[in-house]
Amino acid sequence: MKYFTLLFLTVYTTFATAQNITIVSDSKSPRVQFGVEKLSETLSQKGFKVIASDKINKKDKVIVIGEKGTDFWKQNAKSAKIDDSKLSKKEGFQIRTQKNIIYIEGTDASGALYGAMELADRIKNSGEIPSDINIDDSPEMVLRGACIGMQKPVYLPGRDVYEYPYTPETFPWFYDKQLWVKYLDMLVENRMNSLYLWNGHPFASLVKLKEYPFAVEVSDEDFKKNEEIYKFLTEEANKRGIWVIQMFYNIIVSKPFAEHYNIKTQDRSRPITPLLSDYTRKSIAAFIEKYPNVGLMVCLGEAINTVDDDVEWFTKTIIPGVRDGLEALGKTEEPPIILRSHDTDGPLVMEKSLPLYKNLYTESKYTGESLTTYTPGGPWGETHKQLSALKSIHIENVHILANLEPFRYGSPDFIQKTVKAMHSVHGANALHLYPQASYWDWPYSADKTKRGERLLEMDRDWIWYKAWARYAWDSKRDRKEEVQFWDKDLAAKYGTDLEAANNIQKAYDESGEIAPKTLRRFGITEGNRQTLLLGMFESQLVNPAKWRVYPGFHESCGPAGELLLEYAKKEWNKEPHSGELPTQIITEITEHGKLAVSAIDKAEAKVTKNKEEFLRLKNDMHAYKAFADFFSEKVKAALLVLRYSYSNDISDLDKALPHLEKSIEYYETLVNLTKDSYLYANSMQTAQRRIPIGGDDGNNKTWAELLPHYERELVNFKRNLELLKSSKDGKIATKEGKPWQTAEVTLLSENKGTYAVKNGTKVYGTPISELTKIAPELQNLKGIAFEETAQNEKGTHLKFKNTKPVKLVVGYFNSDQKRFLFPPSLETDAAGNAYGQAEVILASAMNLKELPRVNIHTYTFQPGENELNLGKGRVLILGFIDANQTITPRDVGYIDAGEKGAIDWLFY
Repeated sequence: MKYFTLLFLTVYTTFATAQNITIVSDSKSPRVQFGVEKLSETLSQKGFKVIASDKINKKDKVIVIGEKGTDFWKQNAKSAKIDDSKLSKKEGFQIRTQKNIIYIEGTDASGALYGAMELADRIKNSGEIPSDINIDDSPEMVLRGACIGMQKPVYLPGRDVYEYPYTPETFPWFYDKQLWVKYLDMLVENRMNSLYLWNGHPFASLVKLKEYPFAVEVSDEDFKKNEEIYKFLTEEANKRGIWVIQMFYNIIVSKPFAEHYNIKTQDRSRPITPLLSDYTRKSIAAFIEKYPNVGLMVCLGEAINTVDDDVEWFTKTIIPGVRDGLEALGKTEEPPIILRSHDTDGPLVMEKSLPLYKNLYTESKYTGESLTTYTPGGPWGETHKQLSALKSIHIENVHILANLEPFRYGSPDFIQKTVKAMHSVHGANALHLYPQASYWDWPYSADKTKRGERLLEMDRDWIWYKAWARYAWDSKRDRKEEVQFWDKDLAAKYGTDLEAANNIQKAYDESGEIAPKTLRRFGITEGNRQTLLLGMFESQLVNPAKWRVYPGFHESCGPAGELLLEYAKKEWNKEPHSGELPTQIITEITEHGKLAVSAIDKAEAKVTKNKEEFLRLKNDMHAYKAFADFFSEKVKAALLVLRYSYSNDISDLDKALPHLEKSIEYYETLVNLTKDSYLYANSMQTAQRRIPIGGDDGNNKTWAELLPHYERELVNFKRNLELLKSSKDGKIATKEGKPWQTAEVTLLSENKGTYAVKNGTKVYGTPISELTKIAPELQNLKGIAFEETAQNEKGTHLKFKNTKPVKLVVGYFNSDQKRFLFPPSLETDAAGNAYGQAEVILASAMNLKELPRVNIHTYTFQPGENELNLGKGRVLILGFIDANQTITPRDVGYIDAGEKGAIDWLFY
């Protein structure tokens, strides 16, 4: 007790006698001055009087803040004799106490800033200036950044994907300086040092070119506003040690530029032309000259067709454009260029580019467009390793989060393990973080509130940013200590005791496993094409191939294991199972849901702050549980349906029915939990979204909209089950498809004539290309002949004129060999459904003698002169049909010997 009294008197004396605090800092450094500003705010809030000075006053408590090696630091720390020989890491700092003086020394200006903020945090938490502090720290990851999409949930009228000019009408928040300050403060408080702005073609909103004055796509008034806000943003970011990075896609040009030259704004299949290269090169040069402190992030994929074109575009247009801008500035120091490796051969592009430009970074999606695992691997993992092995920094992109929208996600445990994997498995050393949800609708979240106000995503998802940033700084933090850290943080957030806070943390951790585990084991894709939390149809579970499973997805996005069809086959054949299993996952996700709800409910009584937000968090936990229960029942039904495909025992279908009915009950719970709490499930509300169902024209974005579809699926299953039971042979007589109504068009491009789509026709004039089986729907068509060599070397080009809407019928070979053209893929081509071509209309619809079987897609064209350019590789152009007729998608079932027929007909 005597010791405690003495300690209390010592602390009290410190408070009483140290009210004046002199901060001595380098006035020439904007970052140091920002650190001083934040430290001064904290000190003032705690009752101290802060005096700014350029020299030490020994009567006061003094804090000296500066950058190692500068004249300021040498002058003000010479008497301290501080050993800074180990202070060498970028953005590192050390804090030393000598008598009445605290010295904060940064390796660089950012390090000094972070040191000042570290001291401010400690004062904020303890309420006093530490009497003896001697620490040093530095970040593990070189770049720690977040991104904002200068994009919208829907396309603008007359425009395509990613085409969003910077205007007050489209992005009113972009011009809100207070919002920017709030966001930038959030980033620096989390020690994040980069901000990415994503847009298809930003240059036409930010620079004017004398050679192409017509290319600007904003008014003069808006252009001035853009100049002002961009200057404000970059200056404010720089003060906080944040590097602004402008991202753009290739090859995209502005709408007025495209209209001037009568070309498309973007066309994946078009070649590089001198005009496209000159315009883009001059745009980049003007941007670098005007905004020299802004980095560039280049996405070569999606709007360029071949890797050869990627290399040529990067080395002969992008890099020269940056160099032109530097020359105009009279500078030689290279600004950083980040190569986004999506849909390109990153290692090859880097190999050709590094001899030309040294300051290059690489970036790749961690596990695609969803968060699925902390044990990544597979072919995508190999790409990360190859990029990490180059002489540059490799950035991990936590992208889109299509499987997490829209519920709150903030599992510190999952996130820490993920960052560790980025280092240890992928070899990366930088982070590029997307918003946890509502990327396409930023700055708002999807929450529906009682008063109708929109919640800011950065506020709602505070724990998302804080957790990723914390582990990007140091992923090796002790797990037990981390639990205590987050308990304390959550207790402060919600005004609870530590026990209740720990329950909130448990709810985050338990719910944090549900979406990742579900998608990696059952999903069709990790991409925008699928919104996991809206669910999946039984037809997608039992016949995923019809929906085109994205190659490499399952191998790369989780631990080794078995997919549903694989598991069902092994079960029937009584073969041993291995790895992560579908039955294991549905057991685990239902348990996670149960534990998350139990934990959050226990915490509720102790909440005294932010009660409305807590109730929204609680609702999300209950929604996660309802989703897990719903999905698990669907999987149980699917397993029994797949068993029936082997057993032909109708009792298996009888057993499946109660599970399907139970899944509807759980989905109704999900509808009730979300109808008054969410505006939508997914922020991308376009035709790019296909699973569980198309999102065309902003439809099917809520659980209430999806419920009738799941109910219809149940009705179809019951009907088919009764038909099976009433049939004499246990089979249902399937209706043959009827021939589609053809349409006349006038071909304007050169071709090798036409051919009848019928058995015996040799589509390439070779024996191996003879048609042997053809779906009835196709039998009236006239195919358009192409040479296979020309298709492989130059691609397939078709120009025609039509007087009424038509669909072009295209046959894609079911093969991953490069000699065959890959079917439309929304994962790599954002415009991959511009003509309604993304879905397979007839699966396994044609057989050729010695070539892979063929799936049918259709492309819709309105009246007029039209053109279609497809990439390199063999593909069948099977003719034109009337676009107004009703077409029923189906699996025709012309499969190879030894393959099992699809069973999804039970749900149609």
